[in-house]
Amino acid sequence: MPTAIKLLIAGGFGAGKTTMVGSVSETRPLRTEEILTDQGIGIDDLSGVEAKNTTTVAMDFGRITISDDYVLYLFGTPGQRRFWFVWDELSLGALGAVVLADTRRLADCFPSVDYFERRDTPFIVAVNCFDGARRYELSEVRLALNLGDDVPVLLCDARERTSSKQALITLVQHAMAVNARRRAESAGNAATG
Repeated sequence: MPTAIKLLIAGGFGAGKTTMVGSVSETRPLRTEEILTDQGIGIDDLSGVEAKNTTTVAMDFGRITISDDYVLYLFGTPGQRRFWFVWDELSLGALGAVVLADTRRLADCFPSVDYFERRDTPFIVAVNCFDGARRYELSEVRLALNLGDDVPVLLCDARERTSSKQALITLVQHAMAVNARRRAESAGNAATG
């Protein structure tokens, strides 16, 4: 039986989480999308994503088989505040997270960054390159999000399989390095304690 590796795809409303899961999943992704209705007026902020007409209400789920030994399970989190209560369940046992950033609404990824920092979960930031969106230097995004130098920041097009795959590879490599460093620190503390 292969080892399951759980990864989260997080970010603000309309950042491209559903699209990313769909672009890399080897199976038809499970989606819990619902049509936006008049009930969301005053609750859902559509500025910058006015053409969006659906929203994830629980999660997106996809799978990537790496080998006979490893399978990646991808969980896309809902982006709207009213659905954040599911994040705690989705994040249990996760190796790490990709935080998708949309430069049209950059502040919307702050809750994701804060959540993973508080939980001490390894994460990377993938700046989703939307058509027509202003481009920023990665150093500008890092500064705007107040990220440490140890958090990888990269450009991504969630629509493209190769680009999404590279973001996931970067996340896995980063999470493995963080966890190896933590084990070494823990062993060093145990030896001196």
